[in-house]
Amino acid sequence: MADTRFEWDSKKDVENQSKHGVSFAEAQVAFLDPKRVIAEDLAHGSTETRHYCFGQIGEGVMTVRFTYRESVIRIIGAGYWRKGKRIYERENQIHERTTGKTEGRS
Repeated sequence: MADTRFEWDSKKDVENQSKHGVSFAEAQVAFLDPKRVIAEDLAHGSTETRHYCFGQIGEGVMTVRFTYRESVIRIIGAGYWRKGKRIYERENQIHERTTGKTEGRS
């Protein structure tokens, strides 16, 4: 990842910050998570293939929508979304502990 280059449209970055509270500069950090999950965006209908990166940043899991353009990762959108967190947890087999008594114990 040290040689990986990122780019984005500065206008989209400002819009994303306003809408989701996340800058694209911050979104780059999701790619550093060694447990990150990369998935193809199958719902996108363009001729350009799009992907999602689900990566942990601090206590949260960020979803970053991106594409590859000439060996550069171009960020299209980013935010902390529940669906992305669920995918990340499922792929990394992370399960939340439930509160209450454990079976067989009183």
